[in-house]
Amino acid sequence: MQSVNFTLLGDESIANNLGKKGTSTDITIYDRKDSDTIRTFTCPTSFPEKIQSIFQAINMGEYVIMHVTKVDKFLGEQILALDILKKTRGLLCHSYDVDRNKLLEMVKGTVVEKYKIVDISDLKKEVDAVQPMSNEGDAKIAIDHCFDVKGAGTVILGRVIQGKIKQYDNLKLLLDGTDVMLKSIQMHDENIAEAVYPARVGLSVKGVTSFDVERGDVLCAKDAMKVLQEITLDYSQNKYFKEDIRENQSFLISIGLQTRGAKVLSLNPMKLSLVKPVAFDEDDICVVLKPESQTMRIVGSGRIVDA
Repeated sequence: MQSVNFTLLGDESIANNLGKKGTSTDITIYDRKDSDTIRTFTCPTSFPEKIQSIFQAINMGEYVIMHVTKVDKFLGEQILALDILKKTRGLLCHSYDVDRNKLLEMVKGTVVEKYKIVDISDLKKEVDAVQPMSNEGDAKIAIDHCFDVKGAGTVILGRVIQGKIKQYDNLKLLLDGTDVMLKSIQMHDENIAEAVYPARVGLSVKGVTSFDVERGDVLCAKDAMKVLQEITLDYSQNKYFKEDIRENQSFLISIGLQTRGAKVLSLNPMKLSLVKPVAFDEDDICVVLKPESQTMRIVGSGRIVDA
């Protein structure tokens, strides 16, 4: 079975036309199966109230759909987030009351400038034409939800972000290194023996309970990722964030699906001390956020360069 995952930004009202509503918390996931291909669409439902949800939603897709019905500062935040995370593959559509020239000027110089512009009436056809991607290597699953099911035990929902998983695989749960066995794998409520990147999967597991797992945790082969509580960034400040940054100042950071409180240890290079460790690959992008800001909430970003 093949998988293609989209992040849907802007106006989410079109989601019901693209797939069936599934898991819904601060992010909402829609999916649809056609023949041997499953397409998922993740929406940051709690945005703009929660800035961090947009980065989590973007990290859950290989592709982006941006449906613009309003040109405002929150659209600006979404464009900036996509640019920071280097999401170069996407589709751009807009309602009739949005000035296309104004929109194109707004996305100029960003990754969104590369998106294919489509009419809303052609969106589903364009979505169906997008091809699955591949990413080989050690198995890694980024977890977005976990809960207990009567009769099945602990169930983990997530996306294979690298490699292949098989039923009865034994993996490590990061951060704490607990051994976890995959009792069964499901895609779109169908039991399967194995799944490959970028499959969105439901896993019945042995070795942990839902109390041991949180969003952003990763299931992976031993030593496949690094875990640290202090990180160094190849940092660039967002040019729209005008406040000065000081040592010992506290922020929120986003890495993949993980969100952490962080304190600035030094500015050059940018070193951060986190309230809780993170699992990461070197060169992963860390975004620094100030959720309480009334103007610009994205402070800056940088790749993790020094373990």
